[in-house]
Amino acid sequence: MKHGADRFLRGEAGLLRLARDGAVEGHDPPQGEVLLPGSFNPVHAGHLKMLAAAEERTRRPGRFELSVVNVDKPPIGDEEVRRRLEDMRGQAPVVLTRAPTFVEKARACPGNMFLIGFDTAARLLDRRYAPPGMDVCGVLRDIARRGGRFLVAGRLFRDRFHTAEDLRIPDGWGFLFDGLPERGFREDVSSTILRAKGGTHE
Repeated sequence: MKHGADRFLRGEAGLLRLARDGAVEGHDPPQGEVLLPGSFNPVHAGHLKMLAAAEERTRRPGRFELSVVNVDKPPIGDEEVRRRLEDMRGQAPVVLTRAPTFVEKARACPGNMFLIGFDTAARLLDRRYAPPGMDVCGVLRDIARRGGRFLVAGRLFRDRFHTAEDLRIPDGWGFLFDGLPERGFREDVSSTILRAKGGTHE
């Protein structure tokens, strides 16, 4: 891919949308889509099944979201971003952001639904993970104000399969969360597990 990501990587654009084939779509945010945030290192069958199931449930087009900035890891280097984009090419459309938290994702990509696993949703609702100066309700209020919503896929978590119904959502904020039924997408595998097995990229 001769690379439409260059302008974004130089810091000249806040985000970048790419079509499934890797062609640049633009630097404006996606609208009314289901965004699956992830590291995609590598893309695996669980990503694809979950996104397809979300598209079917919501009747929205799906897209991978890759933030080059992370909360608890170093930023992803330019060459590594290019490698991951090459890996994603042909799998799904992509939006590149610099939005490590969901407050920042909702600000960068307003009006979209975020497809997340149960474990991620549980952290979102845990005050220990709230940004400085915000509580959980403040986080949810900020996301709701920008039209953000969450579709929660069940996950094997602490030896039990958990769904959106197991989340401890503050009163009045349940409308932000919907559950993705287990049937048709469950894939208890992660990029971390695949890398640990060897033969994949670090």
